[in-house]
Amino acid sequence: MSIVLPSREPPPQIEPAQLPACGSADRWTWLQQLRRQPDLDLEPWLVALESGAVACQEDLLAVLADRFDPASQRRVLRWWRLRPDPDPALPAHVMRHRDQATAAWLLDQLAPGPAALGAAFPPAVAAALLPLLGHQRQHQVWPVLVSWLQAPIATTLRRAALEGVARGLSVWPRAALVASLSAVARDLDPQLAADAVDLLARLPRARCVLVPLSRRPLDPSVAQRLGRRLAASPAQPLLLVVHGRSGGQVPAELGALARELEQRRDAPVRLQALSAPGPWAAQELLLPNRGLTLVPLLLLPGGHVRRDCRAIAASWRRQLIGPGQLLQRPFLGAWPEWQRALAAELVALTRVAAQAPDGCQRPLLLHHPIEGALALRYLTHLEHRTGARCVATSYSAPNGDGVLSSSIPALGAASGPCMLPLALAANRLTDSLAAQVGPPLLQRPRFWQLLLAELESLP
Repeated sequence: MSIVLPSREPPPQIEPAQLPACGSADRWTWLQQLRRQPDLDLEPWLVALESGAVACQEDLLAVLADRFDPASQRRVLRWWRLRPDPDPALPAHVMRHRDQATAAWLLDQLAPGPAALGAAFPPAVAAALLPLLGHQRQHQVWPVLVSWLQAPIATTLRRAALEGVARGLSVWPRAALVASLSAVARDLDPQLAADAVDLLARLPRARCVLVPLSRRPLDPSVAQRLGRRLAASPAQPLLLVVHGRSGGQVPAELGALARELEQRRDAPVRLQALSAPGPWAAQELLLPNRGLTLVPLLLLPGGHVRRDCRAIAASWRRQLIGPGQLLQRPFLGAWPEWQRALAAELVALTRVAAQAPDGCQRPLLLHHPIEGALALRYLTHLEHRTGARCVATSYSAPNGDGVLSSSIPALGAASGPCMLPLALAANRLTDSLAAQVGPPLLQRPRFWQLLLAELESLP
């Protein structure tokens, strides 16, 4: 015998006309029933809102907005935007979805920028929409947010733009984001500046952007905020891999660099010379639950970079205690900022040489001979970046004249003012050619200051 279950009729739809007035004792209970209404038909409610048959109150929106799909969301926003007195609080109650069409509508409203402000586009409307534009997390809205953030307009609008930046923080282009927030951190409005510092502190590896900011003049309250953020992200121990001299001897300028960095970073900084007989075993670099930052201070992609540094990194990675991680930077010669410094130094040398009787047609970068396709590609790239000609120069020649005559037979020693040694610290090349090429790079202010600043900023 089959059993026939009684059919369940869907509950009747709750109509807008049944909504109790604001202040009624029954309104809260009635709205709870509306919230629990299955398969609520939104169309009568949207029509009632648009016609003014029901008042657009926050408690009603809180119930209806949970049922909005993206199309309904945009419909309410469009209706709100056309009202003569749009309530600035409404968009935040309505917005539930991230979608391309909603982002396009918001972008269309705000793309004209602050120049569109006026009776037809009140500042309160812009302030309500700017955070929602960032909330959509679409790459194409970044320039619009920045234009509002940097404009000389009311602080409330700039704070709304900064809130938009905060809501989409992870999707904006990092370099442009850091530059914009660093500029805002120096703003005359201390609260706006402090908020920018907080956003910078939320970025991955925030120390890299907070330390450079600490060198800039800031409002005292903002500087204190920055100090607290830096204290919350202490520097990791730092291991600098260097070539070293025979027997593992470390040139004096590298030792001075390590000592200065240790003082600035308030964390251990050690040098590991590749010419040393064995690996460094400094236990003070292995702190519980702390990572280690490894930087090869090598200028060319030779065997040390391709093999030795990889083995050193693997050895230290095995020794790390707890969840600490090894952060390994590329070799120094690959850093774009280092290559720019080389180009600037060569320009300065060329200007000086141009005043000499012999002049200077093209500067030279003297380097240790290296082999392989990778090395050749790197040297070609370096020539393109610096405008110099890279010349392999043997370090084992008996005297300076022998080095120059064997490596640069066409130019000879007269072109010394236009030559730069690709040597970070003192070595046999700079010892034998001191009169022609001058001191190694780390003994020159430009490179000392750059390397100190970059290494201080590392995690």
